[in-house]
Amino acid sequence: MHDLFHSLTLTGSVLRDFEVASRREWLTTNSIGGYASGTIAGANTRRYHGLLVASLDSTAERHVALSKLEESIIAGEERFELSCNQYPGAVHPQGYRFLQSFAPWPCPTFQYELPRTGRLVKSIWMESGANTTYVRYEWKGAQGEVLLEITPLVCWKGYHTEMEARAGFPLGVRGASGRVEVQLADGVLLTLVLAGATWQPGGDWYYRFEHLRERERGYDWHEDLFAPGCFRVVLRQGHPLTLIASLSGEPGDPEEAHRGLLGRMHVVRTRQPLAQALSLAADAFLVRLDGGRRHTVIAGYPWFLDWGRDTMIALPGLCLSRGNLHRAQNILKSYAAYLNQGMIPNRFPEGGGEAEYNTADATLWFVNAIWHTLKAGASHNFLLEMWPVVREIIRWHVKGTRWSIGVDTSDGLLRAGYSSTQLTWMDARVEGRPVTPRWGKPVEICALWVNALRIAEKMAALVGEAGGDYGRGARAATRAFNEAFVRADGLGLFDVLTDSGPDASIRPNQIFAASLPFPVLRREHWANMLRTVEDHLLTEVGLRTLSPSDARYRGEYGGSPAERDSAYHQGTVWPWLLGPYLHVRRRVFGTRAGREPLLEGLFSRLTEYGVGYLPELYGGDPPHAPGGCIAQAWSVGTLMEYLVPVRTSKVSSEDRGT
Repeated sequence: MHDLFHSLTLTGSVLRDFEVASRREWLTTNSIGGYASGTIAGANTRRYHGLLVASLDSTAERHVALSKLEESIIAGEERFELSCNQYPGAVHPQGYRFLQSFAPWPCPTFQYELPRTGRLVKSIWMESGANTTYVRYEWKGAQGEVLLEITPLVCWKGYHTEMEARAGFPLGVRGASGRVEVQLADGVLLTLVLAGATWQPGGDWYYRFEHLRERERGYDWHEDLFAPGCFRVVLRQGHPLTLIASLSGEPGDPEEAHRGLLGRMHVVRTRQPLAQALSLAADAFLVRLDGGRRHTVIAGYPWFLDWGRDTMIALPGLCLSRGNLHRAQNILKSYAAYLNQGMIPNRFPEGGGEAEYNTADATLWFVNAIWHTLKAGASHNFLLEMWPVVREIIRWHVKGTRWSIGVDTSDGLLRAGYSSTQLTWMDARVEGRPVTPRWGKPVEICALWVNALRIAEKMAALVGEAGGDYGRGARAATRAFNEAFVRADGLGLFDVLTDSGPDASIRPNQIFAASLPFPVLRREHWANMLRTVEDHLLTEVGLRTLSPSDARYRGEYGGSPAERDSAYHQGTVWPWLLGPYLHVRRRVFGTRAGREPLLEGLFSRLTEYGVGYLPELYGGDPPHAPGGCIAQAWSVGTLMEYLVPVRTSKVSSEDRGT
């Protein structure tokens, strides 16, 4: 594991260039939806950054409690300020100039080299299951001891907002020496502990922090933070100190929490560096919400919560490829409890409220995830529990459910939506209008439907029930699919069948016709479809969402919300599509399917945005700048699923074509 950690460690000039270091972000999480995150430079560049971003158990709603720490080392007459902030017209302090290295694993770790004085190592981690962050300081210096000064900057805000100075905040500050309590709001108490320290009360506001990424994204980008006081403590060589920040009552033991962190780390047994790195990243997305009652997947950090579609697509790679069959079953059972009119939710609103059932594909991906879990060795009891769920899903889809989702009896294919709906993963809107209209019969929805019918047929046989209707439905839909979707011009598959004719946009959705466990596309069409995808959509970081030859293509992703949404699925590159693409290549070419340069290139990009993670997307044009969330679950999950195939159990062997 040491070699892997070393290969992801940043050193040299990349750390001491503010523009570069402030665009590289770190992340650590707490298994209940909370996290700590910031930039390598030390300056918060997003409203979402903070050392303690808490997930409230009752609603899974996140709030920022501790934004950052202003840290200084005092050695004799010299003072070294290690923090960094962007203020109007100035970066101050400039602690990034002392950085010698940064490593994301086993937890975000910074090494500062102080001239003539020594080295400070700072590590950050969170306690699993608690809204508690630990920051450990270890001195390795020529001087045996130095004075460490820490000023916490606190706030209390929803993480989608900026904090403004206001009278009466906080409600109170009490304590002394090494333990201080800050009453952030009614019922919200932030406890700060630093053993052996003295506490100097404060009460100052720090004004006009600038969040540069929010400015780029077209949002409010200024923030004020409150300093309740300052800790001062002697830091000695060989005697590390840990600051604790907690909203979870009495803080836990930092060393026990650190051992728990190490115990959760799992590097898969493979020589593929990308798979090893992604297996470390995977744990961040697996969470328990609503007081531990709901097992799910965080779609992306820092701003997404759990989404049904993302959860089901990412689940095989995040769980099964890492040998966590029990977690996969718990997630699927959690979602099954919300089944309604044959659909699972796609979203659970922040702050509570009713689950939202607004996709045509999340439920079909759910059925697919059930099948993968059965193949991985799930128990017979799990099969018996999931079979009525799958049967109900098929029944409702045949009958017809929300949003005009239902089977077209003329051909057996699944239709979904109408002109104002966005029910597939290409769901961006601008001014209430779909950017990528895909109502009708989208290619991947029809592929997922046939896959679900085949799974229902297999599951029926396993429980001793008749499954002939499922098989007949699958065969009829397969015939219709190959007659209607295969293009006569040789450019792969149509993207959507509509009442006014087929949509000939060249998009990556066609890859799912051959990547699923039960492919709907006949084998003789696989190579041609794959060639079309490679010729028009393949890049070094994933598949474009639209061919550059299309007049609607947008090669850059950025700007205001409307500008970003206009490009979201109109040319941007999504790394999550690489897993299915590589799976089809392996099916077509067998062992000659290797794409080592592609995988090596992705590994090298793990240090350019969310360090140690794959992002939500990249720009369509070179240099394919990363964008969106710094860490995305399905970007990690689908590649893990491809790189670390799960050994098939006795449930069934995978169909190789139709």
